[in-house]
Amino acid sequence: MAIPTFPEANHPVVKSLSHYNDQELLTLFQRYPDAGQHFTAIFCRYSPMVYTLIQHRAKSPVQADYLFARLWRHLFFEMGGLDLRSFGSEEITFQSWLINVTALCINQAELPPVEEIHYNLRAMSPPFWCYLDRALDHLPPTLRLMVTLAQTFRWSDTRISAYLQAEGEYVPPAEVKARLSEGYQLLETTLPDDIRAIYLDGNASVQGYGLDSASLEASLD
Repeated sequence: MAIPTFPEANHPVVKSLSHYNDQELLTLFQRYPDAGQHFTAIFCRYSPMVYTLIQHRAKSPVQADYLFARLWRHLFFEMGGLDLRSFGSEEITFQSWLINVTALCINQAELPPVEEIHYNLRAMSPPFWCYLDRALDHLPPTLRLMVTLAQTFRWSDTRISAYLQAEGEYVPPAEVKARLSEGYQLLETTLPDDIRAIYLDGNASVQGYGLDSASLEASLD
């Protein structure tokens, strides 16, 4: 399996952070949670190493891509509270911590069959998925559900309306499109400015990115 490359690595915002070491990037990520560039820079720095470790565990490229993305989503949350000093050893570096977490996740992973995986690594890079998923959590519950049903399962306006009515909330089919448009706009404005600059660049919309089934599960928690 070929190691994937990610175009965001060449974005000026990400390249401007190349002089920071791992600890500095981690500190900036924790200090500025409303910015996405620091996590993206860490991802670009270590994605080849992480993917190399993962590809030996997965039986297919689809499973490798899925495990790779799920791992970075796990790292996204773990890094928020990571303090390397708490390990009490000068030998623990960010890279060694990353390798240990990757190995642990690989050993514990229960990968679904290929036909059940809807994630497309080339359509949605893990950092963008992390921040889009976080923005999705900030949507009002009904709007979040509508956006996820439309993007994940490509449900029609009529089907979404019927589902909502069965759940006790009436949204006429004619209003579903307007509500979805509202949801996509709200998603974009909730994303960090630098994530919009890196991944959307003013020429794309979150509507063009399919949200995978894991996002649906998160939205219904």
